[in-house]
Amino acid sequence: MGTLKRFPVTDGAARGYLALPEGGSGPGVLVLHAWWGLNRFVKRLCDRLAFEGFVAFAPDTYQGNVARSIEEARYLRDQLHRETVHATLTAALAYLRAQSALTSPRVGLLGMSLGAAFALRLSATRPQDIAAVVAFYGTSGGKFDKSEAAYLGHFAEHDPYERATSVAGLERRLREAQRPVEFFTYPGTGHWFFEDDQPNAYHAPAAQKAWARSLRFLRKQLAPRKTRAAK
Repeated sequence: MGTLKRFPVTDGAARGYLALPEGGSGPGVLVLHAWWGLNRFVKRLCDRLAFEGFVAFAPDTYQGNVARSIEEARYLRDQLHRETVHATLTAALAYLRAQSALTSPRVGLLGMSLGAAFALRLSATRPQDIAAVVAFYGTSGGKFDKSEAAYLGHFAEHDPYERATSVAGLERRLREAQRPVEFFTYPGTGHWFFEDDQPNAYHAPAAQKAWARSLRFLRKQLAPRKTRAAK
């Protein structure tokens, strides 16, 4: 089980959920929540990552608020200020990278929906810190020419929030930036199919397959790089 932590942000502090592996150390993953906020699902997701050997940290961009309906989620999202979110996520990234339990020089990002868009943008602005990005049903514009990350995307077949053209456009921009990228679309799914606290959207088979793919991807991308022995 993880714990809520406070971490410093410009002119104040924010909070997040930190989960550590039983082994005491592991590669780092920054988890970015969907527009529902830092809810129980996100905390359990961090715990699941810790169980698999990762140091997982989920910053709270809603400052303690959690949405229980689409209307509430839309309201909370609309109250966000881009500069504040950027400062919070940058500080959260620094907090995670400062953990003594970390074994990876760079970290991975895992974001869902709104969090996926934040993860994609962060990978472009903090290339020196980020080695891998897992995006669940979320896209973002912008350029990725400075990114040094590999990308894994999970998308729904029927998604009113993310059009297929947006997904294709993101994949094209990543490939143009010569980034390693692999996208999957899951038949019969809709937005939030990965989140088991959304009963009208959760799709267990697709969620399990996406989880397995994500673990393999993160382990590969965050594994210590072997160096050649000196002659």
